[in-house]
Amino acid sequence: MAVTPFTVKDIRIEGLQRVEPGTIFVTIPVRVGESYTDDKGAAAIKALFALGLFKDVRIEVNGDILVVVVEERPTVADVEFIGTKEFDKDVLKKALRDVGLADGRPFDKAQLDRAEQELKRQYVNRSLYAAEVVTTVTPTERNRVNLTFSVVEGEPAKISEIRIVGAKAFDEDTLKGLFDLSTGGWMSWYTKSNRYSRAKLNADIETLKSYYLTRGYLEFRIESTQVAILPNKTDIAITVNMSEGERFVVSGVSLEGNYLGRDDEFKSLVAVKPGQAYNSEEVAKTTKAFTDYFGNFGFAFARVEARPVIDRENNRVALVMQADASRRAYVRKINVAGNNRTRDLVVRRELRQLEASWYDGEKIKLSRDRVDRLGYFTDVNIETVDVPGAPDQVDLTLTLVEKPTGSLSLGAGYSSGDGLGLSFGIKQDNAFGSGNSLGVQVNTSNTNRVIDFSTTDPYFTQDGVSRSIDVYYRTSSPYQDTSYYKLQTQGGSIKFGVPFTESDTVYFGAGVEATKIIPGTLLPTSYQTYADKIGSYESSAVPLTVGWSRDRRDSALAPNSGIYQRANMELSPAGDAHYVRATYQIQQYIPLSKQLTAAFNADVGVGYAIGDLPYPVFKNFFGGGLGSVRGFEQGSLGPRDASGSSLGGTSKISLNAEVLAPFPGVGNDKSLRMYSFIDAGSVSGPDGVNDNAASLRVSLGVGISWLSPVGPLRLAFAKPIKKFDGDKIQNMQFQIGTSF
Repeated sequence: MAVTPFTVKDIRIEGLQRVEPGTIFVTIPVRVGESYTDDKGAAAIKALFALGLFKDVRIEVNGDILVVVVEERPTVADVEFIGTKEFDKDVLKKALRDVGLADGRPFDKAQLDRAEQELKRQYVNRSLYAAEVVTTVTPTERNRVNLTFSVVEGEPAKISEIRIVGAKAFDEDTLKGLFDLSTGGWMSWYTKSNRYSRAKLNADIETLKSYYLTRGYLEFRIESTQVAILPNKTDIAITVNMSEGERFVVSGVSLEGNYLGRDDEFKSLVAVKPGQAYNSEEVAKTTKAFTDYFGNFGFAFARVEARPVIDRENNRVALVMQADASRRAYVRKINVAGNNRTRDLVVRRELRQLEASWYDGEKIKLSRDRVDRLGYFTDVNIETVDVPGAPDQVDLTLTLVEKPTGSLSLGAGYSSGDGLGLSFGIKQDNAFGSGNSLGVQVNTSNTNRVIDFSTTDPYFTQDGVSRSIDVYYRTSSPYQDTSYYKLQTQGGSIKFGVPFTESDTVYFGAGVEATKIIPGTLLPTSYQTYADKIGSYESSAVPLTVGWSRDRRDSALAPNSGIYQRANMELSPAGDAHYVRATYQIQQYIPLSKQLTAAFNADVGVGYAIGDLPYPVFKNFFGGGLGSVRGFEQGSLGPRDASGSSLGGTSKISLNAEVLAPFPGVGNDKSLRMYSFIDAGSVSGPDGVNDNAASLRVSLGVGISWLSPVGPLRLAFAKPIKKFDGDKIQNMQFQIGTSF
C-alpha cells in the first residue's frame, strides 16, 4: 500500500541483537527531518539486504515515525570436522574461509552449499571421488549456530588402466613406462603414482610429446585424452589418443637475421646435426644457447626462432634459425624473495650480475650457481622481468626456497668395550641467517672423548676471504680399562680462504697442536718407537697449511654434472714433530641420461717425515667404510696393533665409481635415489711394504641416497670381492653428510 510522503520525525529500529544501530542509520538513504517516500523505503530495504547481515527486513510507518524491523541472520559460532583424515583441519577451515564461511561470520544456506562443494573439491583433488559430506546445523544461544561437517572419505580413486592408442613406432608398454602416473606398484604407498592428478597427467603427456619430438616425429600430436571414473568411484581409466605422423631427418641448418657480425661463433653453438633425426631437445638447446650468447653482450630481449622448412615428399626438414638481437638492456634492480631466514647480504654477496650494469647472461647464470652452491636452498631460480615504460631496462627476481641448514645429534650408549658414552653434536651452516657456520661436537665415552668447537665466516673480508677457527681436545684408547694406553691431542687452528677465480679458492692456515702418548697395556710398537726416537711421550707441532679447491658442480646437494677438486698440504717445520702431509681429491659427475648419473671419486694422501725424526704416528691416514672402501669397518684398513686396533698408515688411496638412478616408483625425483658402486682402496704403513695390510681391497654393492631434512643420507650394502684374513667386514653401513 502506497504511503503518502511525509517528513520523518524519528527513526526506530527493532530486532537488533548484535548489529550496531549505527550500521542501520548510515545504510538507509533517509534521515530525520527529510521527506520519506516509497522509493526511499525500497532503496533502504535493498541496501540493508545487501549488507548480508539480515534474514528479513521490513519498514513500517507509525504516523511520522519510521520503524525499521530486522531479523538478523545467525552467526557461525564454531566449525567442526568429523572423519577427516586426509587433511589437516586448519587446511579445511582455510578453504571454507575462502568461500565466506568462518567463525563469527553471518550464516546463510547458500554459503553452506558452497562450503560443501568446496570440501568435495578438496577431496577430488586428492583422488577421493567417493567422499561424502553431511552438514549438521545446531542452533545455540544468542542467535548463533554450530556447523559440523561429517565426512566419509572413502577409498582414494586409483588408476586401474592406462591406454595409449595410435602408437605404431614404439611399444605401448615402453610409452607407458615414460609416465609418472601408473597403475601402481610396490612403492605406490610412497609415490602415490596410482593417484590421478590432472597436473601429473599433463606432465606425462608433455613427456610423451618430448619422446616423439626427440626422435624425428616432428608432426606428432595428441588427438584427445579421456579420464573415466568407473561407477565404483574408486577406479579410473585413462586413454590417450595420439597421431605419430612421419619421421623426419634434418637436411641442414642455416642462420638468418642479425647475429652481431658473429655468425661463425653462433654456428659453433648449433647442437642439431644434419643427417640425424629431428630432435626437439637439440633444437631447444640451440635456441637457448643462441639466446644466452646474445645475453652475454647485453641483449636481454633477443628473439631466436627455429623455423622448420618441411619436405614431406622426402621426409626431410631444414631448420632456419631466425634471430633478432632487438635492443641492449641493463639491469635496473635485483629482487631477492623467499629468504625468510637468510639475510639479504648473504645472498647478494654471491651475485656477479650487479644492479645498474649491462645485462650479462653469463654472469647471471654464475650468480645462480654460486647461490645454489651455498647449500642453504633447495631451489634457486632467476627470472627476468621487463620494466614498464623503460624498454632498455630489466629487473631480476631471484626466488629461493630455504632448507634446514642445521643438524642436532644426541646419543647415549653402553658397551663392554666403550663403556657409557654420551654424545652431543650441533652444526649450523647458516647460523642466524648470517651465512656463518658454527659447530660443536662432544663425546664423553671412556675410550673416545672429544670436544670440538669450530666456526667459519665465508666473508671475513668484503672481498670474499673466509676465516675458519677450530679448537679441539681428543683422547682415544682401544678399551675402557684405564690400564690401556691412550692418545691425547689438543690444539687449535685458523685458516683463511682466498678466492682467486669464481670457482678456485686457495687456503692458508696455521695451528698449534700438542699430542701426548700415555703408556699402558697393548701400547703399539710403532708408538713406543716414535716416543723413543723423539725422547718423550709428548710432542708438539706447528702445522702450516696451504690448500686449493675448485668447485664446478651444478649443485652442492645433488650434483648431476661438473667437477670438484681439492688439494691440501700440511707442513710442521717447528716443534717436536717435523713432517709434511699432502692430500688430493677429485670428483667427477657425468649425466648419462635424464635419470642416470655417473659419479667418480679419487682420494689420495701421503705423509713424510722431515729430518731425522720419524713421521708422527698420530698423523696417519685411515681407510675403510663410507667415504672410502665400503663393506669394510670404518677406519679398519692398513696395519694393526697387537689388540687388533687399526694404526693407519703414511699413505692412502681410495677409488670409487657409482651410477645413480631414481628410486623405483619415484619417477624423476632426485631427492631419493638408489645407486650401485665399486670401491677400491688401501692404507700403507710407514715402511711401504706391500704386504696384506697394504694390499688393495675391493668391494661392490648397492645403496640408497636420500636428501633428508638433516642432510644427505646414504645407506650402503657392500660385499668385499677382494679381502684378506683378519679384515673387519661390515656389509651394512649408514652415514649422514658426505656424497661418496
